[in-house]
Amino acid sequence: MLRALLLTCLFTSPLAAEPVAFQTVTDWKPVYGRVEAKDRLPARARIGGTLVALNLVEGDRVAAGQELGRIVDDKLTFQIAAVQAQIEALQAQLANARTELQRGEDLLKRGVSTVQRLDALRTQVDVLTGQIAAQQAQARVLEQQEAEGRIIAPVAGRVLQVPQAVGAVILPGEAVVTIGGGGFFLRLAVPERHASLLQQGAALEVETPAGPANGTLARIYPLIENGRVLADVDLPGLSDAFVDARVVVKLPVGQRQALLVPSAAVLSRMGLDYLQLSDGERVVVPGQRHLVNGVEMVEILSGLQVGDEIGAQQ
Repeated sequence: MLRALLLTCLFTSPLAAEPVAFQTVTDWKPVYGRVEAKDRLPARARIGGTLVALNLVEGDRVAAGQELGRIVDDKLTFQIAAVQAQIEALQAQLANARTELQRGEDLLKRGVSTVQRLDALRTQVDVLTGQIAAQQAQARVLEQQEAEGRIIAPVAGRVLQVPQAVGAVILPGEAVVTIGGGGFFLRLAVPERHASLLQQGAALEVETPAGPANGTLARIYPLIENGRVLADVDLPGLSDAFVDARVVVKLPVGQRQALLVPSAAVLSRMGLDYLQLSDGERVVVPGQRHLVNGVEMVEILSGLQVGDEIGAQQ
């Protein structure tokens, strides 16, 4: 009785007495979207050697420029030591050459030595000075190579993959860590028969683990691969807890005209669905449900005509 009373109040309201008319409804196609990072970059080894430190695991968050690990090449240490020894030997020779140059200048003043001999001593000092500068530059090159053993995060984000372990032998250019950053989006692969119906900037419905959300079709790629059109969806607040996770996205693939009535106006009795009209109760065949301006409406496929008024008999 209470339910019948509520329906009576509904049907006798001014809104319920309005004639039924066709309304435009959107057909939605559910497809799977995959959570992907906008920037998916590997942190690579810049030198070859042994991985002696790795300071993270999958799922950690890192900042751009952060040190993730370290690679050591023992040959660089030996090469630096050899260059330093050469520099020390050249510096000793330079000190002796400068002493000889000073002695030659003193002898020239006393008229004992010649100008040619003094020029040769000056040239020897210049040569040794240049050799020391070259060896110092070589030492800086080796030190820079040794410093490049630090594995640096190329972008701020979340660690997706760590395919290496401490103790592994790493080659130059090999990926040690893969980082996803720059925000996250949904990547869609839509059948090509729906390509002409996609519109950039269109609003989409997304079924996230946290509940329904609204996204925007941000980009449509022109290249069709394996009968699929790739598209990107921007979704504010998209969780990056699981990258490459799949969520349901509803795409608008067309519009049509339909007769809609409030879902609360349809009664089910003995396996049949009834709708109370102004001229009496009528059996109807309901179809899909739609949310219109926050009100749940149901599509009537049969048993209702344009102009019929929903409401109790007067």
